[in-house]
Amino acid sequence: MEEPLCCCEYVDRRGERNHLAACCCDCEDLDEGCERWLTCRSLPPGALGRIADTVADRVRVPWFAGAVKVNVSLVPPLVLLPVFLHIAALHFLLGLVILTSLPVLVLWYYYLTHRRKERTLFFLSLGLFSLGYMYYVFLQEVVPRGRVGYAQVVALTCGVILMLAALSRAKKDPGYLPIPASNEKVSHQGLPNKSVRGSSNGLHGVTSSGAASSRAVNGEAKGYSRLSAEEPEGVKKDWCAKCQLVRPARAGHCRLCGRCVRRLDHHCVWINSCVGEQNHQAFILALSFFMLTSVYGITLTLHTICRGRTPFVALFYCPGAYSDYSSALSFTCVWYCAIVTAGMGYILLIQLLNISYNVTEREARLALRDNTGRRLLGGLVIDTGQYNRGFLCNWGHFLSLCFCSDYGL
Repeated sequence: MEEPLCCCEYVDRRGERNHLAACCCDCEDLDEGCERWLTCRSLPPGALGRIADTVADRVRVPWFAGAVKVNVSLVPPLVLLPVFLHIAALHFLLGLVILTSLPVLVLWYYYLTHRRKERTLFFLSLGLFSLGYMYYVFLQEVVPRGRVGYAQVVALTCGVILMLAALSRAKKDPGYLPIPASNEKVSHQGLPNKSVRGSSNGLHGVTSSGAASSRAVNGEAKGYSRLSAEEPEGVKKDWCAKCQLVRPARAGHCRLCGRCVRRLDHHCVWINSCVGEQNHQAFILALSFFMLTSVYGITLTLHTICRGRTPFVALFYCPGAYSDYSSALSFTCVWYCAIVTAGMGYILLIQLLNISYNVTEREARLALRDNTGRRLLGGLVIDTGQYNRGFLCNWGHFLSLCFCSDYGL
């Protein structure tokens, strides 16, 4: 009988028993990489990937039934964000360089993971830790100055709680289609192989033959076969070769989640989940509460450290911001919040416009690729025309999504 693991032992990715004390031992790839780096030689193909896998497997913390693996993507935001913000508060020029570099680094990492089609907790941890750290700085540096009332602190706290509640709801099932059992997989043999119009991706005139069976746009998996199905209201369905099921109109397959989602909008890295029929409302609520809470917190902070100036003017001209380190840190965090709020505000604006025209992000991308949609409002929204029933009807349809999904409408 094998002995149980102690708190510092674990079973590594090779199935071997290991100890935390040996985390820096027996790593041939890392040794070879350091040797090549010192001798100015290039690494062999795949060496960086193997080193990253080894490091990710060995980053663990002691636990009762054995050392628990820690997701490496959680670590950088927890360590680097406070360090960068404190360094940025030392001088105006340092703040300018760091606050300009941070969005560039985040965008670079986003495109890197997007190209590799990898799921990561980096953006979710960055968002949650940024929220918590900004709230901590507000309580520690701004509230003690005496210009923020008790009611204002309570209002800001309620906004944070409501945003976290909406985020928790958005993290739940976005509307995954149930995967059939292996012995009940749907067979598409014998189904009619003919052209259909008005398929689930919201485009007109898409046929079931040719290149339509190998599409992979915005999270769709390759290898779909367009099928025709008898529907009471003429709604056409698609066969998903990955999930082995017939998906309803407007549903799509996410390559990151590996599942088909009803009314798939997009895969959001900030919640590390898809946005679909069942969590789209909660996603909009979370964005809205974040915007209101962030703007309110920025306003309160600027009124405290830049007296006598409106928030917009104080954001660009606040002479006493670097008079002491506490004010400098608060002002740096205000600018960090302003940058994040601007990015989230753009996402919220696009979402509201898409809802107003009853088009999903996935449908807009497909329409752009096939050149079947109309660019409106300077390209901010793509109108496919298929599901647009007017502003009020479109919003009524969006607000009834959860009701329709609960009752199978």
